[in-house]
Parts: sequence; structure tokens; C-alpha cells
Amino acid sequence: MFGDLMGMMGKLKEAQEKVAATKKRLDTVLIDEESSDGLLRVTITANRELKSIVLDDALLKDKEQLEDYLILTLNKAIEKATSVHETEISAVAKEGMPNIPGMDGLFK
Repeated sequence: MFGDLMGMMGKLKEAQEKVAATKKRLDTVLIDEESSDGLLRVTITANRELKSIVLDDALLKDKEQLEDYLILTLNKAIEKATSVHETEISAVAKEGMPNIPGMDGLFK
């Protein structure tokens, strides 16, 4: 019994380490998004950290338009980054989890 428990604890620790390593790797995965007309481009990491914003000078003439562009484009980028993040973390966590009855549906 204790051998099983120790094995499960070891697998849990290993899964935690893999998740931490994956989170660190996701800092290097870049998501690029641009407005439909190409006037604004943003880059964020899969951990949803903003890396760059490139905007056309035409957007500087209309504050309200610039704000709208930023909101729309950043939200699209964040949505993509969140999807990548959740998929990667879920896969690593599920792979490393020991077989514990009742825990099957947690990482789907």
C-alpha cells in the first residue's frame, strides 16, 4: 500500500515539474495577431505576456479608432494564446498523472 502511495506521490511530483517546465517553455512560444487591414500587429507569448505592438501611423490620428483596434486585436491574440497554453498544460498534466480512481475527468 505504501509503495503505491509513494509511487503516486513520485508521479505527482514529476507531473508538477513537467508542468513548470512547460510553463517556462511557453514563454518562448510567440503568438502574432494583426488587425484585418494590417494597421496593427501584436505579439504575445503563450503565457499571455505582451511582447510587442506595431501600429501604422494612420492610427495615431484617431484615438478612439486606435483604442478599438488595440482591444480587438489584443483580445484575439489573448484568446489564441490561452488556447495554446491550456492545451499544452493539460496534455502535460494528464500525461504525468498517476491513475487515481475518480480523477479521470479533471484534465480533459
